[in-house]
Amino acid sequence: MDLRGTRTREDPEINFIPLIDVLLVILIFLMVTTTYQRVAELQITLPEADADQVKQRPKEINVGVDAQGRYVIDRTVLSFTTVAALADALKGAAGDAKDPVVVINADANATHQSVIHVMEAARAAGVIHITFATQAPAR
Repeated sequence: MDLRGTRTREDPEINFIPLIDVLLVILIFLMVTTTYQRVAELQITLPEADADQVKQRPKEINVGVDAQGRYVIDRTVLSFTTVAALADALKGAAGDAKDPVVVINADANATHQSVIHVMEAARAAGVIHITFATQAPAR
């Protein structure tokens, strides 16, 4: 006995076109009803810059020391006699500048004692800021 009959069974089909139509309507509805905040509505406090003020650079006193122990202060060659004479020359080069900086340009072959004389003279002259100039090695 054949209870199923001779009818052929069809596979169910899923039709996506109505589903896509419904999703597009929902998407359009959400796009129309949504409100967007603008970035301009944010309260941002930006930093301010004052270009009129120029940072005051301290006066630089360039002291050169060569390999023979000669000293040059701001392109003036000195005949070194004592540390006190070098201190007087540093005071004269500083003038009435507030907190001058002594930049020591020492030759690579200058003696250590020559550089120490400049540092001691700067201390005696009341200059507390001392720095050393360096040179990058040649490639």
